[in-house]
Order: sequence, then C-alpha cells, then structure tokens
Amino acid sequence: MSATADHAEERTNPAIRLGFEPGQVVQEIGYDDDVEQELREAIEAVIGQEIVDEDYDDVADVVVLWFREDDGDLTDALVDAIGLIDEGGEIWLMTPKTGRDGYIEPSDINEAAQTAGLSQTRSINAGKDWSGSRLVTPKAAKPGKR
Repeated sequence: MSATADHAEERTNPAIRLGFEPGQVVQEIGYDDDVEQELREAIEAVIGQEIVDEDYDDVADVVVLWFREDDGDLTDALVDAIGLIDEGGEIWLMTPKTGRDGYIEPSDINEAAQTAGLSQTRSINAGKDWSGSRLVTPKAAKPGKR
C-alpha cells in the first residue's frame, strides 16, 4: 500500500484513528444492540482477530467500555476495567453523544476517571451515536527511582 493510501485509510478507518494496532487483544464490556457496529468491525479488521467478550480470562491490551447513564456507577465500571488491562493498557470509554439516550456529562466522565486513577488523554467522535474517551493508567514508577 502506498503512503497516500495509508494516510487515506487513517482518515477513514475509525479504529486506526483510535490507535488500535495489529495483534492487540481488545476486550469489550457493555456490548448491546445499540453499539457502533461499524467501529467494532473496523477494530477487528485492524487487530486481525475478534474482539474478546466479558468472559475473557486473561489481560487485554485495550478495553472498549460501552457505558450509558443507566448502566450503574461509572467509577466502579472503570475500576473493574482497569483490572482487565495489562500495565500501560488503555480504556476506550464509549458513551452516547449529547442528546442521545444514556448521555453522560463530560464532567461526570472526567470525575469518574480521576477517581478511578485514570487520565483522560483525548476524546473522539466514535460514530453516529457515540463519543469515545481514551483513558490511561499512570505509568508505573521505575524500580529504584524515588
């Protein structure tokens, strides 16, 4: 593929824009009929395998957490998701866009992320009805450094 084609795919493939890479293990939490199927298919195309579900029993590189206002406590969901990723992994929190059923205020997302010990690095348009927030764990301290 040419550099131009790579650049064009980067603009049109949402999974590439989100930073997914071949070989990553991506675990999905909160799947329901309302999720953005096009994004899921794009992620699977980039990683080269199916997204694993909530029953996966090993650590993942990335967790995609679909979360709506009525899904319970966001902080608890984020803390649970942290336990599913490898050190240095990331969580893509997908929430309904403004005006959609299940919408969550950005300030509530930020507060829940901070309480869970995560940092929000960016937000993106994840499809017609969903927004995504990239959340990361703090980098582990290097041994021997104080």
